[in-house]
Amino acid sequence: MVRIATYASHSALQILKGAKDERFETIAFGKSRVKSLYTKYFPVADYFIEDTYPEEKLIELNAIVIPTGSFVAHLGIELVERMKVPYFGNKKVLRWESDRSLERKWLEKAKLRLPKVYDDPDDIDKPVIVKPHGAKGGKGYFLAKDPQDFWAKAEKFLGIRDKEQLKEVQIQEYVVGIPVYPHYFYSKVRKELELMSIDRRYESNVDAIGRIPAKDQLDLSIDITYTVIGNIPIVLRESLLMDVIEAGERTVKAAEDLMGGLWGPFCLEGVFTPEMEFVVFEISARIVAGTNPFVHGSPYTWLKYDEPMSTGRRIAREIREAIEIGEIEKVVT
Repeated sequence: MVRIATYASHSALQILKGAKDERFETIAFGKSRVKSLYTKYFPVADYFIEDTYPEEKLIELNAIVIPTGSFVAHLGIELVERMKVPYFGNKKVLRWESDRSLERKWLEKAKLRLPKVYDDPDDIDKPVIVKPHGAKGGKGYFLAKDPQDFWAKAEKFLGIRDKEQLKEVQIQEYVVGIPVYPHYFYSKVRKELELMSIDRRYESNVDAIGRIPAKDQLDLSIDITYTVIGNIPIVLRESLLMDVIEAGERTVKAAEDLMGGLWGPFCLEGVFTPEMEFVVFEISARIVAGTNPFVHGSPYTWLKYDEPMSTGRRIAREIREAIEIGEIEKVVT
C-alpha cells in the first residue's frame, strides 16, 4: 500500500487532506509541538512521526514524499538529493530553483519578461529589491534606492559588508505593478498543463504600512520588509489568462531542455504592470503556500473539474493515476 507523506508545515494540511480525498493513507512528520494540529484539530494525518526526516520509517510505510518549501528549507538540497524515499517531482529542479543565477537562465530560456539584475550594487540607478537565495518566505528581502542605501541595509538585514558576500543575494530592478502568483500543475501522466489557482501574498510589514498616514510613515522611518504572513485569493481579469498560461507552458518546455522536465505543482511569481505586461521575478518549482486558500478548489479548477480539486488533491490524483497505469516511476525520483 502506497502512503503519502509530507513535512508538517507550509501546505501539509492541504496535501494530506487531498491525499485522503483520493483514498490514500497519510503521514506527517516534524516537530512534536504540531502533532495535534494534524491529528486532533485537523485530523488529516493517519500517522505522525516526531522527526525531521524519518527515512527508515517512511521506507517501511511505503511512503511517497511530497516536497514543500519548508521541507527543502529545513533539510537542505543536499539531503533531499540523497534521500532514498520516493520523491514526487524532479529533484534536479531544486538547484535551478534555489540558485537565482540558474533560475534566471531557466526563465530567460522560457522567454519570460524579467526584471533587470544588477551584478554590482554600485551600479544601482533605480529602485531595486534585494533577495537572498533559496525559499525563505520573503525573509531578508529589502528595497534600496541607490548604492549607499543598499550597503546600509545589506549590513543591517543580512550582515553583508563587502562584495565578496554578494553571491548570497540577487539585486533585481523593482518593477511597479500588482503582485500576481499563478499556481500551475503539469501532469506527466496526462501530458498537459493546468492553471490551478492564483493568489497574492500578505507581507509584513510592507502591507501594514498602508494603514499609517504618509506623514507618520516619514516620521517613523520604517524599513520595509517582505516576510510572508498569509495569502489572498485573486481572480485574474479573463483577458490576461492566456498570458499566464503561455508563460507556464514555456517554463515547462524550457525545463525539459535544461534539467529533464518539471512536473507537478509550480508557481511563477510576478507582477502585472499598468501596461498589463506579466513580469516574472522568480519561480517556485513545488507546491506553494498560496494554494492554501483553495482547499475546496478555485474558480479555475471548478471550470475543469466537477468536484473540489485543490493542488494537494491534484498531486494525489496524479500519483493514483500513475499507479493505476503502472508508471509510478515516471512521477517520482
